[in-house]
Amino acid sequence: MPLQVQGEVLSIRKVGAYQSMTVIAPGIPELTRPGHFLAVQVGGPESSMLLRRAFAIYDVKDRGVYGGTVEFVFAVHGKGTAWLAQRRPQDKLDVVGPLGKPFRLPTSAVNATLVGGGYGSAPLLPLATSLRERGCRVDVVLGAGSADRLFGQLEAKRISDTIAVTTDDGSTGVRGRVSDVLPGVLDRAQTDVVYACGPMAMLRAVADQCAERGIPCQVAVEESMACGIGVCMTCVLPVIGADGLTRMVRSCVEGPVFLADRVRWDDVGTVPADAVGAPR
Repeated sequence: MPLQVQGEVLSIRKVGAYQSMTVIAPGIPELTRPGHFLAVQVGGPESSMLLRRAFAIYDVKDRGVYGGTVEFVFAVHGKGTAWLAQRRPQDKLDVVGPLGKPFRLPTSAVNATLVGGGYGSAPLLPLATSLRERGCRVDVVLGAGSADRLFGQLEAKRISDTIAVTTDDGSTGVRGRVSDVLPGVLDRAQTDVVYACGPMAMLRAVADQCAERGIPCQVAVEESMACGIGVCMTCVLPVIGADGLTRMVRSCVEGPVFLADRVRWDDVGTVPADAVGAPR
């Protein structure tokens, strides 16, 4: 079960185009697995911003002088994240977590390729560590619009067997998108499984390439999550169940991690006519 904690900001630092915040949140680190996320209250107790903001968990520490801490990465997009970026050490922050379903880990050593877009690489870095602890080979592909929008490149180099980097503007790495270099990585690494997190368009491209090669793929989707606990239904997307039926499932509860070949990518953002419970 997730915990609601009145946390305290330990630190906030700028990393390229992003902000990385560490919050003292005892109890949450012990429950966290790669792929889980936090729902953070923004605006303060008297704010009109009622909805929480969801952020993938990047790092946790369950011991130390400050007790349990959790770190997450975000970009400033609107009033909520702008308010969050203005927090300073010792400020109070209400957080709920860990939420969602994490990545499924292999039971034996496999060749795993991790694909991250922008700060979508944040939850993949602890996943890489968990995979290495299981004896897996880990290859990483990181992509972003520009060099300042990459996240975790140095850390990925330390924990992976190989790393490939792409940027849309060519400011670092290969000019282009992750889908341009991924086929070569999959072939050279003899990849058994792929894990991906990033923009939906990137996830779709990765899913298509894995499907062509018959490689199992797990994706952590970046749908907007207004509540984080499955009440508001804003983060639904069409997913095919084990029974072959399509249902509109909640990314925050049934996800954010899904099997890529179960997501109906063509229908994301719509309610397919053949979905269970669809209006007729």
